[in-house]
Amino acid sequence: MRTVVERELELGLVLSPERSIPVPARLTYRSDDPYAVHVTFHIGSDSPVNWTFARELLVEGVFRPCGNGDVRVWPTKVDGRSLVCMALNSPDGEALLQAPAAAVSAWLERTLRLVPPGSERRHLGLDKGLGELFAMASREDLWPGDSRPSDESSEPGA
Repeated sequence: MRTVVERELELGLVLSPERSIPVPARLTYRSDDPYAVHVTFHIGSDSPVNWTFARELLVEGVFRPCGNGDVRVWPTKVDGRSLVCMALNSPDGEALLQAPAAAVSAWLERTLRLVPPGSERRHLGLDKGLGELFAMASREDLWPGDSRPSDESSEPGA
């Protein structure tokens, strides 16, 4: 069963130290993709911009600077407001976004209650899928008689 935790919020796209513009965004977490968070930015174009990165990165970034490469996250205060900054880098460009720390933290708390840290693997369904695969492979009706394929060749020199 898949459960989704979503939160619509307005982020600030930082253009300069004195200026930012609002960007509507949606944070999404799915229990069937337990290691990831998805952020969809609605930037006024026909198709939104989607980013996916580790939930653990966002959780840690609420408390201290973390990440390197394409996604970096850190806490900050601006005019007395607690914010979470996200620096996103891609071949198409870079963006620095600010989100209200309280809103991000509350949403993350909901995801952590749904899938606690360390329990993500159980939500992937890998064990069940592998069990079904092994059960199918061990059934005799898959290999009638002695016609199972072999790694050994009966041809000399092969």
